Amino acid sequence: MTLEHPLADDTAEQFAQGVQLHGEKDLTKPATLEQLDANVVRLTISEGRYHQVKRMFAAVGNRVVELHRERIGDIVLDEDLEPGEYRPLTEEEIASVGLPAELLAKD
Repeated sequence: MTLEHPLADDTAEQFAQGVQLHGEKDLTKPATLEQLDANVVRLTISEGRYHQVKRMFAAVGNRVVELHRERIGDIVLDEDLEPGEYRPLTEEEIASVGLPAELLAKD
């Protein structure tokens, strides 16, 4: 993702410890932050709160200007899909989500 400002020196450590999001009691789970360029980073989170990534950077005084999701759990998103496009999930991808059996039943 691309940030408005260069990454502060302590941001990776703050994310590794968990961040206090505005209006929430609990810290986020620890996250891994990798700096790719001055304003470009890769963030790996293990939970998905409402606008969590943008809110985490806002909590440390920065702003996300461009966000690209690479995967969700075990589901890797296809790079060749345009915004708004989708593809069917494989049976393995569906199984990785852990849906109840009654939702997976085929007609």
